[in-house]
Amino acid sequence: VQLQASGGGLAQAGGSLRLSCAAAGIIFSISAMAWYRQAPGKQREWVATMVSGGASNYADSVKGRFVISRDYAKNTVSLQMNTLKPEDTAVYYCNAAIRRANGGRTRDYWGQGTQVTVSS
Repeated sequence: VQLQASGGGLAQAGGSLRLSCAAAGIIFSISAMAWYRQAPGKQREWVATMVSGGASNYADSVKGRFVISRDYAKNTVSLQMNTLKPEDTAVYYCNAAIRRANGGRTRDYWGQGTQVTVSS
């Protein structure tokens, strides 16, 4: 299984960017997909999660500005980032909890990361 993230780039404060991540390979089910980020010199932090039932959760720092969504047929997750702030600058990683076979174990998979830079 591979997760391929795309959509990062440069934006001005107050602007928007959209990230996407596609899971490919042998996949039986995906119980949750999420986004994390890691700013320079800081630990990786959780940003948002959407579980298979459609419920979503957000870190307080992005609540009301970011929206996570999934395309279940395509095994993709997106993150619409609005009203961006310089403190949103980080490498963003997608994450998926994937079961590769019926009755198999659920494992975490990570994408390669995509850079988001927000200028003031």
